[in-house]
Amino acid sequence: MNPTIRHALLTGRIDRIAMALSGLCVAHCFLTAVVLGLLASAGGVFDNPIFHEVGLVLAILLGAVALGHGAVVHGYMMPAAIGSLGLGVMAGAMTMDHGLQESVYTLIGVAILALGHDLNHRAGR
Repeated sequence: MNPTIRHALLTGRIDRIAMALSGLCVAHCFLTAVVLGLLASAGGVFDNPIFHEVGLVLAILLGAVALGHGAVVHGYMMPAAIGSLGLGVMAGAMTMDHGLQESVYTLIGVAILALGHDLNHRAGR
């Protein structure tokens, strides 16, 4: 394994990056649903499904690497299980029509995923 990636995994940096990505997702959902929703012309640009698809792919990749590595290193499966639940809720939200319900389920999934990364990070200490 690449020493830089190995160091990032061992120090919990990938978990912290994944939690930051979760925060960006919350900000995106909030801005899209509330603020940009009020500005219909600008809201359509940032409500593009590609943002959600790319974000979910990044979340899955970071989750698989960080949570999977954590499960191998510290031996606790609970953080990976909780993170996987969050990813599943996020993926399920993508099947819904854009609106309040989709935003709420996405935010719930992001919070659950962030909890999984936080537990993973704590278990590695």
